[in-house]
Amino acid sequence: MDRERKLLQQSVAVAATIPVAVGLYGVLFGQALTGDAVSISAESHFRFLSGLLLGIGLCFWSTLPSIEDKTGRFRLLTLLVVIGGLGRLIGLALTGLPSFFMVGGLVVELVVAPVLCLWQTRIANRYAEEFGVADA
Repeated sequence: MDRERKLLQQSVAVAATIPVAVGLYGVLFGQALTGDAVSISAESHFRFLSGLLLGIGLCFWSTLPSIEDKTGRFRLLTLLVVIGGLGRLIGLALTGLPSFFMVGGLVVELVVAPVLCLWQTRIANRYAEEFGVADA
């Protein structure tokens, strides 16, 4: 079980690097990523949303120590990511196919995050059975 737990921790650490890096870039450089000229208010909103993305990634990293005990936090973070992905999916339906990177984000949000959450739950349940403690 310890091997699978470490593999989950490594997978979450790598996956959370995406929102941390993209969020930090968005906070620091704004919408320069797209090269589009936008209003100051749109730029402010973009940086705010980038800060949220950065925060979500950091919070996923905070689950790494004792990941088997962080089920509630992990599920909440996954829910936030999935809701964001559903918003992106609605945008795709309303406005068309975005860039390759945005489609990649959609896959991470609607496939990778839920799979990691299910995996975390599996580890937490196995930990609870083995050590006789309830998962959180």
